[in-house]
This record gives sequence, C-alpha cells and structure tokens, in this order.
Amino acid sequence: MNEIRKRAGKFVSEWKDEPGEERQQAQSFVRDLLGVYGITETKAASYERRAKRSSTGNGGYIDALVPGLCLVEMKSAGKNLEEAERQALDYIDDLTDAEAPRWVITSDFRQFRILDLHDRTEGAVQEFALTGLPVKAEALAFLAGYQTRSFGSVEQEAASIKAARVMASLYETLEKSGYPDHEASVFLVRILFCMYADDSGLWDRDLFTEFIEDRTRDDGSDLGPQIAMFFQVLNQKIKPGHLDEALQKLPYANGGVFAETISIPAFDSEMRSKLLDACRFNWADISPAIFGSLFQAVKDKKSRRQLGEHYTTETNILKTLGPLFLDDLKTRFADEQHSVQGLKKFRAHLGQIRLIDPAAGCGNFLLLSYRELRALDLAVLIRLRELGDTTEVPTMFFTRDDLVVRPEHFFGIEIEEWPARIASTALHLADHQANQAMSLELGMAPDSLPLGTIDTIHVGNALRTNWRDILNPTVNTIVVGNPPFKGHRGREAEQAADLRTVWGREDIGRLDYVTAWYRKAVEFFDGVPGGRFAFVSTNSITQGEPVPTLFGPVFAAGWRIRYAHRTFGWSSEAPGAANVHCVVIGFDRGGRAAPAPTLFFYDTLRGAPTAKTVDRINAYLIDGPNILVAQRRTVLAPDLPPVTMGSMPRDGKNLIVEKEDYAEVTADPVAAKYLHRYMMGEEFINGEDRWCLWMTDLDPADVDRSPVLRKRLEGVRAMRLASKAPSTRKMAETPHLFGQRSQPETSYLGIPKVFSERRRWATAARMPADVIAGDKVYKVDDPDGFAFAVMSSSMFITWQKSVGGRWKSDPSFSNTLVWNTLPLPKVTDVLRQAVIEAGQKVLDARDLHPGRSLEDLYNPLAMDPVLVSSHNALDRVLDKAFGARRALVTEADRQRVLFQRYEEMTTAGQL
Repeated sequence: MNEIRKRAGKFVSEWKDEPGEERQQAQSFVRDLLGVYGITETKAASYERRAKRSSTGNGGYIDALVPGLCLVEMKSAGKNLEEAERQALDYIDDLTDAEAPRWVITSDFRQFRILDLHDRTEGAVQEFALTGLPVKAEALAFLAGYQTRSFGSVEQEAASIKAARVMASLYETLEKSGYPDHEASVFLVRILFCMYADDSGLWDRDLFTEFIEDRTRDDGSDLGPQIAMFFQVLNQKIKPGHLDEALQKLPYANGGVFAETISIPAFDSEMRSKLLDACRFNWADISPAIFGSLFQAVKDKKSRRQLGEHYTTETNILKTLGPLFLDDLKTRFADEQHSVQGLKKFRAHLGQIRLIDPAAGCGNFLLLSYRELRALDLAVLIRLRELGDTTEVPTMFFTRDDLVVRPEHFFGIEIEEWPARIASTALHLADHQANQAMSLELGMAPDSLPLGTIDTIHVGNALRTNWRDILNPTVNTIVVGNPPFKGHRGREAEQAADLRTVWGREDIGRLDYVTAWYRKAVEFFDGVPGGRFAFVSTNSITQGEPVPTLFGPVFAAGWRIRYAHRTFGWSSEAPGAANVHCVVIGFDRGGRAAPAPTLFFYDTLRGAPTAKTVDRINAYLIDGPNILVAQRRTVLAPDLPPVTMGSMPRDGKNLIVEKEDYAEVTADPVAAKYLHRYMMGEEFINGEDRWCLWMTDLDPADVDRSPVLRKRLEGVRAMRLASKAPSTRKMAETPHLFGQRSQPETSYLGIPKVFSERRRWATAARMPADVIAGDKVYKVDDPDGFAFAVMSSSMFITWQKSVGGRWKSDPSFSNTLVWNTLPLPKVTDVLRQAVIEAGQKVLDARDLHPGRSLEDLYNPLAMDPVLVSSHNALDRVLDKAFGARRALVTEADRQRVLFQRYEEMTTAGQL
C-alpha cells in the first residue's frame, strides 16, 4: 500500500488544479486513477461502454467499466454526485452477470463517492476529497485486488459457490476431451492460481486473461501449447530475453505449483470459450476455505450437479476452532492490550503454535486457522504501533522471516491427492489475502511472490501414518479436523482393518471409523504435558455401546473434555456426503489454569447454539459425573424385572403374513389355525395389521393337508440351508419354528426397539399372549404395571437418550445397556404402589381414545391434555423414586440425578 499511496500523491498533484470538464477530461482522469492501483495499459477497463438505462429504455454511455468489479461515472466539477450515482445504477441492469460490478465510483474531479452494492450497512457509501486520496487509498484498494469481502459473509459464500460452478464446467470440458485425471487435477489448480492472480493483485490485472485473448487462436488449436508456455515461464527464476512481452511481465511463482511437467491438453473453440468465461469471474471474491471444499467436489459427477447445496460453512468450522484455541487467544490479546511486553510475549506465543489436521480434505480447517492467527498477529502489530513501539515492525519492508505465523506451521494428512493439492494451493491464496490485509494496515507486507514452498500437506492414510513423522508435538500443538464417519454397518473391509490396527484389537464391535482419530491423537500426544485436540464426529460416538471403549482410554491418558457441541446438523464437504447429526468434542489436559468446560446446546438441529459453563463434561456430553455406562447381563435396579427380546423368524419372510397374503392364508383352513397377530416396531407403534404362522404346537400331518404351509415351510428350509451361518443352517431342521423363540404364555409389556426422537415419553403397551412379539419388540413380565410406569416416565426416556444408542436420530432401546443399567434405587412398598397407580392413570388417559394408535396418542403436536397431565403426575412420583429432592424441570436436571444414582449404585458394589 505504501507504493499505492505514493502514486496516489502524484495523481493528486497532477489533477488538483485541472478544471475538471467531463467531456474532455473524464477518460484521462479515470485512466490515471486506475493506474494508481496497477491497472495500466490493459484491457481490464472499457471506456465509453454503451448501455441502456433501465428507467427510460434510452441508450447512454458508461464512462468506465472494470467488468465484475466497478463502474465509474464522471461529472464535471461541482456537479451532484448522488445524481451521478443514480445514473450509474440505472445502467447496471443492462450488464451481463460477468460484467455486473460490486462498486460504483462517482467523481466530479474534486470529490469521490464510492458505493459498495454488497454492503447493506450505513458504511456502504464513502465520500472524500481528491486531496484526501493518499490517506484514503485503501477505500479503492479493491482496484488492486485487495480482499474486500467480509470473511464468512453471505456474498463471499455465494461468490465461492459460483466460482466452483465455473470450475466444474471447465473440468467437464477437460474430462470429455480424455485428458488424464491426475494431469487434469494439476492443470485445474494452476488455472485457478492464474485466474486468482489476475484479480487479486499478485500480478498486473488480467495478465493471464489477456494472454489467452490476444495470444491464442479463436479455434483453440494453439491454446494448450500457449498455456504450457505460460506455466513454464512462471516456474523460471531467470527468463530468456526473447520472450513475448506479455510473458516477460510474469513474475517467478515458485512454490511447487508449476514445477511438475504435465502433458498438454487439446483445446477447441468451445473449451477456449469456457476458459475465458472462467477468467471473467472475479476470483478475488472467493473464500479459499469455502471454495476449496466446493472445488473438491468438482471431479465427482453427482456432486457437480449439487454444487452449492452442501458445503462446510465457516460458521460450522469456527464452532470447532473457537473454543479449542481461538477464543483463548483473543481473550489473551484483549488482556494484554496495554502492555508492550505482554503483547510481544503473546506474539512470540503465536509463532510457537503448530496445527495439524489429520483428515485435511481440502484444508478448510487449516485455512481458517491460518487466516485467524494471521489476523491476530496483525492486530498485535497495529496495537504495538499505537503504543509507540515499532521494534516488531521493520522500518523499510516486511519479509517472510518477519512473520511469526507462517503457512509452514500448518500440517495436514489427506488420503487423496486431489484435495491435498487444493489444500496446498489454497494456503498460498490465504497467505496472499493475509499479506494484503497487512499491507492495508501497515503499508507493507511480505511479497506473496515468489511463493514459499508448502510441503506440509502429506498424501497418505492418516491411520497408517505415524503423525510424529510429520510433526513432533509440543504443548503448543493443536490437532483438529473433520474425519470421515462410518458406522459398523457401512464401513468397508479396509476401514475395518484400519480400526483394528489403530485400536490394537480384533473385536472392534460398533466403533465408528472416526474413533480411530481419537485413538491416534492420544498416542500422538503421549508424553507431552499439554496440547489440545478436537474433532467433528457423528453423534453416535457419545451414545450406546462404543462410549466406554472410546472414552475410557482417552480419560485414562489424562485428557478432559474442554468443550463440546451437543448434537446439531452439519453439512460435510465430502462429495456425496449427506447431512449428518454431529457433535464437536475438544480435549485438553485440564489443570488449575484451565477454564471451566463449556457445553453448547441446540434447541433445533439447524439453530444457533447456547453456551453454558459447567463443572465437567462427561462422555455423554452431559454436565455430570465422569462415568462410563457399560452393558450388564443383569438388572441393576432391585425392583425391575428382566427384559428380553422378542422372537426372530429368520425365515426369508415365509413365516410372516403380509396384508396382501392374508386372504390366501385364511382361505386355507389348516394354515389359518396357526395364524397369529405379529408385532414388529412399525405395527406396535402404528397399530397396523400383520400376522405370522406360529407353529410351536404343529401337527405334522397338517403340512401335507395344507398347500400354503407346505410351500412356505419349503421356502424357510431352502433359505436357511443357503445361509453361510452354521447356526442358521441348523435351524433348517425345524422350518416350522421361528429361528429364535421367546414368546411368553401370559400377557406382557411390549417395548419397541426404536422410539421417536420427537416424543417426550417412551411408548410401551401391554400385549395379549397370543400376539407374537417380533425381534424389534422387547417384552417384560409386568403383572402389576410397575415396569410400565417406570418405562413411561421422563426419567427413563432421559436415561435412554443419554446412554442408549440410536437408529439414525431415534433412540434405540437395549435391555443390556439401557434397562439393565437404569439406576432406580430400592423403593418402599408405599412408593411402589404410588408409582403403579400413577402409571394406571396414564393407561386410563389412553383408554379415553380407544381407536388411536400410539403414534397418534403421542403426536407431540396433538397430545390430549389429560394424557400429558397424567404423564406429568407420573414424572413427579418417579423423580422422587430416583431420589430427586426437588421438582425436576429440564432434561439436564434429570441427567444429573441419574448419573449421581448410577455412580452411587455401581460404586456401592451393586454391579
């Protein structure tokens, strides 16, 4: 910026005494103004551009237009600039999307008025005198390609989405031409760099664009060789003297971006046209972090069609980075505001931070971390200057060695080459943006070219890599990222092998793939007294069976949960990835100086979080004792009966009778006598009809007398014999029986395996003995209704949601993990009777609507007030039974009581 200010001063001295006549002097004035910001003898600006006024339909002329950037409207000295601005705005509707400007500059040779069309605040308009230009030079810094979008803004996100679509179109043309995939990756990254350099001030504006326009044929036949030459020259420190003058202007890029030799793609006129369309986009507007994640999707056909629908927002990334380390740093900076020595120590600390993302993808966590740390460093330098200390800022120029936060402090491991290459390149772009911000504030910054070498993004399998081979951890090392999620049902054989290797065990059970990164992080920091790590993860890691397996070793190694975001919706940047229910969990070593943990709650999956400072955060992301609930074979609560799973057919659907088959089966009198109602979870909740053939008392002669039985039993036998499981093949000896049978002979309490997340209470119900409970229904002998009452309480559903597993987002019941661990203390006979009576009131309220299913009865938007009231009354009695000493209102209140009871009952030798 210092050089720009010098040129601005010369511009002012040359124009301050001119008469300022629009017709004679406007074009010269604008040319000289653009020259101040490096737009010189190029076609970057067009003058006297013909355009139609939207208000009248009449034609007119735009004094100057830099497509996609700004429109300039001049008036003679003393004229009204607001009127000139209205005239300029009148032309914009007649421009193409590529031409439409973000800024409108109006001037009467004495004053400047600048309007930011994307700024909806009062600061959208700036006005200053011609003589004030050297001081206000940053107001027009966008002309030199300086970053102008507020980070994370809607406009920047929209620009990044549009940019990715432009690149997707370009990639499709390369793909159709048969260009090799690896070389297409290298080529596209180089093209991206050149287009960004055109618009961001890395070199003269539109240098690359004009080279394509002026030095290549319209049919595209020589475009490949010419671009190859352009890339080659960028990689030459000393340039041959006979080069084309356009190539002579190119700086030495370095940085490895242009080092690899690749084959030359063949272009045609359409491909050349698409490349030029891409060049006309304003690439200075993009966010490297957002664009990187979108750019990653360019090579996936399905993701290309959905570009912009799913990407990781900066807001979501900062949910991870903020409480992990950025918030602390910002607080420390604020605390040291008035101390020169304190600020210097703080700056030295910034230089000691090293960050590694072992699931780097396209580097968005690294990019935002780098951007934020560079911004903090700049804030320190500005504040030191305000305090009169200049020892940290050189007097002449700023070099890379003067920076304390550098790209080479940021490391990544990525399994695929394409996103790794994007990450390295995007770090260069982020570095340039940070240098521009520094130049605007301090008047100087390190030169962005030649690029420094970034060799810290490693291509490889992070789970088979020793992270210490990449970075040796210290107390100032931070591990952060968004590793891939894969549940036990969806993981591939190679991923299962990764898990076994990392955990050092053959039995990996229900561990999600993401848990391997936690294990590796703990190993990485082994022996280091500090450090921090955090990962975005599927919320399933804090639920159900895997919790003790994952968190036991983490806590045993001396880590505590520093902060956690409870379940919220996260859009992953990976191609083809779905929106998932996520948590963010950050760890540190604790200690006296460590802040109290922070827990972030969400009212809705897409809502904003509410932060709460708590005493501790346990593995279930609850403010409660740091205990781990493991499966039990027996019931912990002395007054609760055992729960067992229903019967499993394992029949190839031959013993199950659907609605469409019911008439056929009932028409066969022999088969009909074995027909029973059959309940799986869907039928249980919705009251739907389904049947099964239950033949524990089968007369063998009936098989020969019934075509229906004979056909179906033959089907069962064939299915079981074809199984790979020995136990299933054994069952072929008795094809008339369910594979696993556990039907009670008396009425029983049925419990669906899955409850709806939407409902306030669990939906259990009594079933007659002749209704067969399938394997998606659990059952319990409950003659007096005590188990029903407990199951129908808020205490139970809170425990279920806290420690139980999930099926997608819905709570999934388990007798061993949820029921057997429910910490209900021994109750008195009087209290037991009160519980039973309160449970009966719930049944009485249900009976007021005998035709309604459980689904209808417990619709959270339409529950009968009598039913709600009866449940609330039951809750008051059960809360007391669990030992609550006051009325419990929130889920968090109940969680505290439940975990306290569990800790008491398990440590008292009742396991």
